[in-house]
Amino acid sequence: MSVGVRVLVVDDEPSYRAGLKVALGDEGFIVDVAADGEEALIMFEALEPEIVLLDVMLPRLSGIDVCRRIRSINDTPVIMVSARREEIDTVVGLEVGADDYVAKPYRVRELVARMRTVLRRSQTRHSDNAADAAELQVGEVAVDRDRHKVTIGGKLQRLPLKEFEVLALLMENTGFVVSRQTLIDRVWGFDYVGSTKTLDVHITRLRARIERNPAEPERIVTIRGLGYKYVAP
Repeated sequence: MSVGVRVLVVDDEPSYRAGLKVALGDEGFIVDVAADGEEALIMFEALEPEIVLLDVMLPRLSGIDVCRRIRSINDTPVIMVSARREEIDTVVGLEVGADDYVAKPYRVRELVARMRTVLRRSQTRHSDNAADAAELQVGEVAVDRDRHKVTIGGKLQRLPLKEFEVLALLMENTGFVVSRQTLIDRVWGFDYVGSTKTLDVHITRLRARIERNPAEPERIVTIRGLGYKYVAP
């Protein structure tokens, strides 16, 4: 999904702009950068990016105001970025229309995972057959986060919490690889210090529950040396 996707990075810190331009470029994104709020709006209208990474504190025009302006134009996904937790709380409280937020310092792999999730949700919103954002369906497998429910071909399949979270994260990113480290960070937490084999055990159990032939998985496939990918039928 990220290959060829245009992202506008808006940050007044040159080090963050330069670092993200390289890191996101390596992930396949087309990256444009802006250093202040007014420049961001000019570039947004000229380039029509598919997603925006927007710092809260910006010169000339704040990130909150930029987000409001973008929302008045269209529903392009916006991820707000802040170095201070209270600023993020303000953004959420004001309900300016951001799709997600991250705090500095962040890990690039976490940021990319969030970007991909937001992009997928955006695609879902624009699909004629889109379900509610709390629900995912790929083929005959459906996940309902609010009810913690998984159905396969309409039949209820009960999953333990961690297996449920792994499946939901993989399905959110259907069609492209989720690294092992991203899965561990997002499901078990960034401070997890246990064995990475725990993830492999959960994947094996998931396959036993949802694959027609767990020995030859068609839905949850291993991408050797990288991680796992959920494949649509």
